[in-house]
Amino acid sequence: MTGELRKVDVGVTGAMIASVHSPGARSDAAVTYDATGKWICPGFIDTHVHFETSHMLPAHYAGQVVAQGTTTIFYDPHELANVFGLEGVRYAIEASRGLPLRFICAAPSCVPSAEGLESSGAAFGGSEMREMLSWDEVAGVAEVMDMRGVLRQTQRMEEIVLAGLRSGKLIEGHARGLNGASLQAYLCAGVTSDHELTSGQDALEKLRAGLSVLIRGSHDYVLPGVVDELRKLRQIPSQVSVCTDDVPPDYLVEHGGIRDVLRRLVGYGMNAVEAVRCATFNAALRLRRPDLGAICAGRMADIAVLEKLEEFHIASVFVAGRHVVQDGRWLITPPKADAAPAILRSAHLPELQTKDLRIRVPDLKAGSARVRAISGVRFTEWHEIDVKVHGGFVEMPEDASLIYVQHRHGRHARPGQCAIQLGIGRMRGAIATTYSHDSHNLVILGGPPEDMRVAGNALIRCGGGMSVARNGELLALVEFPVGGLLSDSAPAPLAEKFRRLRDATGQVTDWKPPYWTFKAIEGTCLACNPGPHLTDLGLTDGATQKLVSMFPQ
Repeated sequence: MTGELRKVDVGVTGAMIASVHSPGARSDAAVTYDATGKWICPGFIDTHVHFETSHMLPAHYAGQVVAQGTTTIFYDPHELANVFGLEGVRYAIEASRGLPLRFICAAPSCVPSAEGLESSGAAFGGSEMREMLSWDEVAGVAEVMDMRGVLRQTQRMEEIVLAGLRSGKLIEGHARGLNGASLQAYLCAGVTSDHELTSGQDALEKLRAGLSVLIRGSHDYVLPGVVDELRKLRQIPSQVSVCTDDVPPDYLVEHGGIRDVLRRLVGYGMNAVEAVRCATFNAALRLRRPDLGAICAGRMADIAVLEKLEEFHIASVFVAGRHVVQDGRWLITPPKADAAPAILRSAHLPELQTKDLRIRVPDLKAGSARVRAISGVRFTEWHEIDVKVHGGFVEMPEDASLIYVQHRHGRHARPGQCAIQLGIGRMRGAIATTYSHDSHNLVILGGPPEDMRVAGNALIRCGGGMSVARNGELLALVEFPVGGLLSDSAPAPLAEKFRRLRDATGQVTDWKPPYWTFKAIEGTCLACNPGPHLTDLGLTDGATQKLVSMFPQ
């Protein structure tokens, strides 16, 4: 509460902290845990996360992050929702019951994330949002990604946000690129937070506007600037918390979630006590949970014991008064994942042919044509280039790759869509994924069409996942049998498979940080972001929220 570092004893009764008192003042404990020489703080709270990005089932995810000191997450299962609709949200809630990690659910608001620009496995409107908000396990509306739908006051987004306002629950934001009048309007709609920070100045403007700002660990290049701006303030505002958003399995196992974010923030100059406050007390304020986030009488006994404060090495973890982890070893039965229901198996696609992986030019057999192309990945710009045409199809430029997107949820029968991808060079093979924010259609990036066919068909046969191919052979494959999103493997073997996949991608493309990285593969079709993106419906313009012809008039 004060930021002081002091010696105390903590008394726990059942799940609750009963007292915080002078060392040795009481001697009536039934069981004593000696933390002499160590530091204790509240269990960490992740204020915005999609556990699906770990590709772990809820039990496996809990088993991983609790040992790292995280005891509560505010999660948005919109990956599962975009594949299975309400059934996916229900699965996330049911599969998280009884685990030693407190799962607090946010109702997915963007299914799909960009209405009219893409097709996912379901479509949510006001009625679905009202249904989810009526559930006790749901604490608010998840990130409102369709920013422009809110600003244009589309009927769908009005109904979704109004449902949140009438419920009295939280409304989470996704305000990437919003500033000035647009940012003010977004707040007026009822949105109260943002994790889509692009710089320190962006974070400062959003704090000044009145948003709760969630410092996101998944975009490390933004963190130094955010820390620098916060250090200029008289104090770090109470509306600053931390989140992971997306953490892949190999990184989560090796480095951790919130623990890793805190380490990096301290490394960039944030005071360790302030960092802990952001991940505990401030986070509890954000989530409207006065029972969490502090070590004081009357709050839940969620406690992390640290060997060294600034390194966030976790010695022990207590959850609701139970000593569950000691030196990385579980003292209770570790969380075990039940098999996912058969309904959560999803990949409705015929196998690809090489001929599918090329761009047809209407009404032209040979010659040249001017085409629109995507420059960059995830955060993109429009380019127009001249290409040669042979046999009615584009001859791919030497410095370009092809991107292919195919709807996989069985909601329409349109053929796959192709576009030219600039800014990454000519790939030496292909990368395919059925985990593609947020509609999760089949996406293939590649150079040689045969490699694209091999990578794509490997996923179609196994029910989804991620794959890499080169020279007509499969280099790596990670299966995601649960909806093309989640593995049923335990964290350690899954992480090892993912490391091999990451290594294989380095053989087929050259990364150009910060945007063209492995993370970009899963987000390159995110149509709600500004700029051009390819979806299962065709080329889209995030700025105008319209479908665009590849061939300019």
